[in-house]
Amino acid sequence: MVFYSDFIKSNGNETAENALLSYLQHQHPDLLAHIAQSASPEIKEIISRNVQGLIGVLPSEDFDVQITTSRENLASLLGSAMMTGYFLRQMEQRMQLDESFGDISSTIPNSAHREKRD
Repeated sequence: MVFYSDFIKSNGNETAENALLSYLQHQHPDLLAHIAQSASPEIKEIISRNVQGLIGVLPSEDFDVQITTSRENLASLLGSAMMTGYFLRQMEQRMQLDESFGDISSTIPNSAHREKRD
């Protein structure tokens, strides 16, 4: 995956209102590119399937498919794909922790487990 860092260059008004955008602007582009490239093949496959499901899929060898949309709809689609990626990465890390340490939730009584989540 490629990280397009130019999107974080914006005017000062937007940055003042968005702490995450301000944080991103202070990061080195190489660091952001490294993080973007760290997505596993499994995450890339799920995101690809998700986007294909959202826009529809026809075999490219049989059809010359062109999709037209507005800037706002495209931004929404890309935002959805990004959020899916963040969510999947968190779940992948959780799965790795579960595999490393075992699922400790099975040793916590149901009432205590529910209290921890609340």
